[in-house]
Amino acid sequence: MTSAVADAVVIGGGPNGLVAANLLADASWDVVLLEGADEVGGAVRSAEVAAPGFVSDLFSAFYPLAAASPVISGLHLEEHGLEWVDAPSVVGHALPDGRAAVIERDAEATAAGLEADAPGDGAAWLRMVEHWRSVRDPLLDALFTPFPPVRAGLRLARQQRAGGLVELARLATVPVRRLGEESFAGEGGRVLLTGNAMHSDLPPDGAGSGFFGWLLAMLGQDVGFPVPRGGAGELAMSMARRATASGVEIRTGSTVDTVLVEHGRASGVRLRDGSTVRARRAVLADVGAPHLYREMLDPDVVPDRLLADLERFELDAGTLKVNWALDAPVPWAAPGLAGAGTVHLGVDDDGLLGVSKDLALRRVPRRPFLLFGQMTTADPTRSPEGTESAWAYTHLPVGTHDPAVVDEHVERMRQAVEQVAPGFAGHVVGEHVQSPSDLEHWDPNLVGGSVNGGTSALHQQLFMRPTPGLGRSETPVPGLYLASASAHPGGGVHGTCGSNAARAALSAHGRLGAVHRAVVRTAWSRVLTTGGRS
Repeated sequence: MTSAVADAVVIGGGPNGLVAANLLADASWDVVLLEGADEVGGAVRSAEVAAPGFVSDLFSAFYPLAAASPVISGLHLEEHGLEWVDAPSVVGHALPDGRAAVIERDAEATAAGLEADAPGDGAAWLRMVEHWRSVRDPLLDALFTPFPPVRAGLRLARQQRAGGLVELARLATVPVRRLGEESFAGEGGRVLLTGNAMHSDLPPDGAGSGFFGWLLAMLGQDVGFPVPRGGAGELAMSMARRATASGVEIRTGSTVDTVLVEHGRASGVRLRDGSTVRARRAVLADVGAPHLYREMLDPDVVPDRLLADLERFELDAGTLKVNWALDAPVPWAAPGLAGAGTVHLGVDDDGLLGVSKDLALRRVPRRPFLLFGQMTTADPTRSPEGTESAWAYTHLPVGTHDPAVVDEHVERMRQAVEQVAPGFAGHVVGEHVQSPSDLEHWDPNLVGGSVNGGTSALHQQLFMRPTPGLGRSETPVPGLYLASASAHPGGGVHGTCGSNAARAALSAHGRLGAVHRAVVRTAWSRVLTTGGRS
């Protein structure tokens, strides 16, 4: 058995772990990053799995949150090989009757399409875009900083005043189905909002789904849905190259089993092979909260109340993904979808509600809602000229593992695509299925195929993520920080969870470190003695 020592140990080489390692190295900390897989990236990886010469993004694919994130942009990854590219159109929704609604790169063009669907809807879209522009910068700052976002909140308050803040507060809670009905007369605008809300696990009639749908739709209109040239893995590799250039030691094939706690604080980790890496200052864990607290820590160092609260931790729905290699572009019935990088399909506005109801009742939807990616349309390097590297994913109830159920649902996915793209099946020259179990096998953080690190529902967001408490990366174990999507603000490739953990660790060892540690210690004491459980 061997031992090493560093200022900080980062567990996990997903985007949050890579962000944390980079920020700590920028502060001149000596950092070791340990990743159990043979390559870094977590859910940001790509490979040729459907057919030779066709690059598939194995998990996440389009990155509006990364493009808008000040955390990611602050790393200047373009200096380390990252190049963003975009499809001609951003996102479309294929309706079963052959129509489509599309977010174009230009807001006026999007509005024109919606106006053709229903008079007045074009102006309604432009009003929504104008509202977005009025709140964009302070709102993004609030989303991508630790909770509570005091400075960003004050900026919003000064900018919006009372009336604007009330409207923004309502937007944060209104169901997307209601928001769509209030905003648009036609179905086009409504499905663009609702389809984007379905990127989370929130139902169309659920509180907060309006905000998610509005946010992703407006980000699409603002920064697009860009992809890394060459594959999603290039985003992770650019982070890794930057980290290595800054002095971070990255070890792949290094699975951490245990977080060591000595004299009341995190002191390092023990790997599966029995070796240890000691941490002088901090351990940052880019792993799911249940796994960290239940399996990586001695139960004696985790407060009973926290363990009890984790019994209520709720995962988001499982994900089933199919990758295709096509010998020609997708033959969409609606020509406007040919240039869209992302296409939503399978159901109309009412059908979206039905899908969510089925999932809530732990039923496999009879008509699935699909997110479909045209990767070569967005990035011509993904497959040979004149072909398409495509994928689709849909959701299954949590805990769906039966291969027969998975196979049956894959056939439903094929039929859903065929309905809005007649002749699609005839162009398939390769197919690769990733079941919920496959996703978890390839990335243990994706428990049961859950890709958001826990539900996005309001009862597990903000100060209630991962359990009722601080909503911050600090844990009850001094020197240990939660850096995964189980922490605020949750899922999505934006790097904020890793950034928050790194900044908390740096603050604990800065000029006001003693004050910081005392405040966190007091807050956790209150949570664990008076909060947490109802």
